[in-house]
Parts: sequence; structure tokens; C-alpha cells
Amino acid sequence: MLHGPTLHDHDPMRLVDPRHLAQLMSPEEHEPTGVAGTLLPRNATAGAGEEGAPGQHRSFPWALAVLAGVLITTIVVDVIGNLLVIVSVFRNRKLRKAGNAFVVSLALADLVVALYPYPLVLTAIFHDGWIAGYIHCQISGFLMGLSVIGSIFNITGIAINRYCYICHSLKYDRLFSSSNTLCYVALVWALTVLAIVPNWFVESLQYDPRVYSCTFAQSVSSLYTITVVVVHFILPISIVTYCYLRIWILVIQVRRRVKPDSRPKIKPHDLRNFLTMFVVFVLFAVCWAPLNLIGLAVALEPRLSQDIPEWLFTASYFMAYFNSCLNAVVYGALNHNFRKEYKRIVLIVFKFRC
Repeated sequence: MLHGPTLHDHDPMRLVDPRHLAQLMSPEEHEPTGVAGTLLPRNATAGAGEEGAPGQHRSFPWALAVLAGVLITTIVVDVIGNLLVIVSVFRNRKLRKAGNAFVVSLALADLVVALYPYPLVLTAIFHDGWIAGYIHCQISGFLMGLSVIGSIFNITGIAINRYCYICHSLKYDRLFSSSNTLCYVALVWALTVLAIVPNWFVESLQYDPRVYSCTFAQSVSSLYTITVVVVHFILPISIVTYCYLRIWILVIQVRRRVKPDSRPKIKPHDLRNFLTMFVVFVLFAVCWAPLNLIGLAVALEPRLSQDIPEWLFTASYFMAYFNSCLNAVVYGALNHNFRKEYKRIVLIVFKFRC
């Protein structure tokens, strides 16, 4: 999954080489610096021309407040919501279906970023710079990528599952037996790890002051950036689109009785479940598309990096972050079984505390 536009080599303050993050462990011992690849300490003030340097955003405290507010909201809703999803599936027999194994896997992917990378990003916002050091930068960037790629791969798994369930119902029980489904989920995470590991070899996980995050730096290679966008975003989105398009065609045929001799294949609750998963996919695509399209455009034409406003890049980044807390809300709003189980869990928790 793409995490930002390609940068020119002559734009040194945009990204920070993580190997220099050790300087930030004791920021009070260092003087401000403008050397390429280094980061100014949190208490330094950057000149107006030093784009991307810490201290740049201090003239816009409202912007930092908005970013912090969005991230805090995302963390709280992410943790509470996805824990509710996981517990609900394990508690409710009606929710313990093969397809919901991918739902639990997706919830875990969203939960990962809320427990480790997002709090570090929030700390960087409050200190106007990364203070956690090189190791935490690498781990944070790795988990960010793991969560994003894991999310889109699990959404792809959900789409294929729904496609088989609705369009090939006679083969579904054999294809998605309990053991097979667990193998599919394991395969999703194996492919996710395989997709993110190359970032360590090309040293592409770096700190970006514009988004206060250790993330994927496309300046390493335009070809590698294009490959990442195609494999991690465009290809999965295309597969999901095909699956859901076929389902929609079948739904329309059933509604219009295009085949009058055949009985309806779609039950009302199956249609509602499909619509829930479709909304999850649409929200993911909407939240992540701007960032990926910006990065792909700049990778194809590097000169565009000078024309993209920094606020647009930052907004697209935090819009993508916000997606991690939406799925649990969608389940509660559109799925009766999830909504009912949410209420039960909340009541149990309040009774236990009282």
C-alpha cells in the first residue's frame, strides 16, 4: 500500500533517514540543523524556507490540534470498536461463520495500528518531531504497512468469500470449510508479510515530518513505488470490484426475475450481509484512493511533487488513518447481529464495573 508521493533528491527536509533518528533520543543535546537527511530537534524553530522541518507547523496550532483530534478519535474508536467485533464473533453463534474469519482478521489488522504506531505518531505531533528513535521508527513503519496491506488482502478475502457464497452456493461448503478458511486466513497474512518485508531491504521506511509518521518513502525508486501501488492497491481493488459486480448482477437478475424458472438464490439476511461488506470495501477505497493516486501520479511524473500542496498530502494521509476505525461502526450500523451483540457486551461491561 502506498504511503506518500515520490520526492526529489534535492528536497532534503521532506523525509528523514531513520538512521539519523538516534540524534532525537536526547534532543536537548543537539543544535538545530538543516543537513540533508537529519531532523531538527523538537524545540528548534525552522525558517520559512525549510519545508518539512520540525517547527514548521507551529505557526498553525489549529492544524496540529485537528490532526491530534482526528488521531485520538481514530485510536479510541478503533480499539473499542474492533475489540467489540472480535468478542462478538466469538460470543454469538450466528456470527461464527466461515466468512467472519476474515472479519476478525480484518479487525486485528485495524487494531494493530491503534495499539502501537498511532500512539507514536500522536507523540510526534505533540513534540513536533520524532523522539522515539530508530528502532521504534522501523517497527512503527513495518506495522503500518502490515496493517494496511493486511486490511486490503482481508477485504479481498471477504469479497471472494461473498462471491462464492452467493454466486457459487453449491460449491461454497466445500471451498470454505472451517479448515480451508483458516488456511485462507493464514495465506492472507503470509502474503501480507511477504509484501512488506522488501521495504527493509530497500531501506524505504523513513520518517516524514509532514505526517509525523515513519512510513514508506517512494523516493527510493519510482519503479518500486509503482509496483507497490499496483500489487498492494490496484490489483486487490480490481479483484474485489469484479466479485461485487458479479454479485450485483445476480441480485438484479433475482429481483427482476430474469430467470423465472429458477428460485431466488439470495435470502434477505444474505443480501444485508453482502451490503455491509460492500460498504466496508467502498469506505476503504475512498479513504485510501487519494493517497495512492497522488503517489502513483508523482511516481510516473516526479515533477508533480512540487505542485502537490502539503496540506492535501497530509489530509489524504490522515484520511487513510481514519479508515481503521470505520469498519466496526459499519457492522454495528448495518448488521443486526453485530449491533445486538455490541449492546450485550456493553451492558455486561457496565454491570461488571458497577
